[in-house]
Amino acid sequence: MNRLDATFASLRERNEKAFVAYVAAGDPDFDRSLKILDALAAAGADVLELGVPFSDPLADGIVNQLAADRALKAGMNTRRVLDLVRAFRQSHDTPVVLFTYLNPVYTYGYEDFHRDAAAAGVDGMLLLDLPPDEAARNTELARSEGLHQIRLIAPTTPPERAARIAASATGFIYALSRTGVTGTQGGGPSEHIAGLVAAIKAHTNTPVCVGFGISTPQQAATVAASADGVIVGSALVKQVELHPDRAAQAVRDFAAPLIAATKGRH
Repeated sequence: MNRLDATFASLRERNEKAFVAYVAAGDPDFDRSLKILDALAAAGADVLELGVPFSDPLADGIVNQLAADRALKAGMNTRRVLDLVRAFRQSHDTPVVLFTYLNPVYTYGYEDFHRDAAAAGVDGMLLLDLPPDEAARNTELARSEGLHQIRLIAPTTPPERAARIAASATGFIYALSRTGVTGTQGGGPSEHIAGLVAAIKAHTNTPVCVGFGISTPQQAATVAASADGVIVGSALVKQVELHPDRAAQAVRDFAAPLIAATKGRH
């Protein structure tokens, strides 16, 4: 069974919600990035979402843009991301999802990348700028080599389109709590999350996790009340920027109360 499926099944049995932690692969460098992943797994993160550094991350806010830039300057590239996953897999079974744009994957070779990622220990892919209906029109882009293809649904996604995406989703669905780019600049998640999640779940049994703008335990608890999981990214990445010399501990300390809130332990 895919690690994502096993994790969400276990969470359902325990009546718990998932905490999904996003960080940029290779930020601030390879070795410290691996320590950050180790720290998040030890803190109780249920899924790790690794951003593949890219020079033109249009869906990301300034915090994640700077993280990608730091990683690229430290020598990170797409192949090294897979090396990072392999290193993490030596000691952890926590599911890993790669958060990326199509360009790095296509440059690597679409089929080759999915095959190599699966072999390295990746469990799912979120291709931000590849709409599922576009992928379906191209045989090459529809291949996933056994990796779950995580889909995005936004508050502005038309209901009929959201239904199609939800019905074909695997792993989990990434529901955006609001429109815009990644980051906390929007003042937190939308107040309409419960309705958004309910509308999605009417069409699927695939877990629905909510992200964008979540940075406090209170926000995490609010989202967890409706969703199957809480996704936190920019707020964690900011800790790496602020505390590069002790990044792993800073990220763990920041994540701990968010994880507790997601689990209802606050």
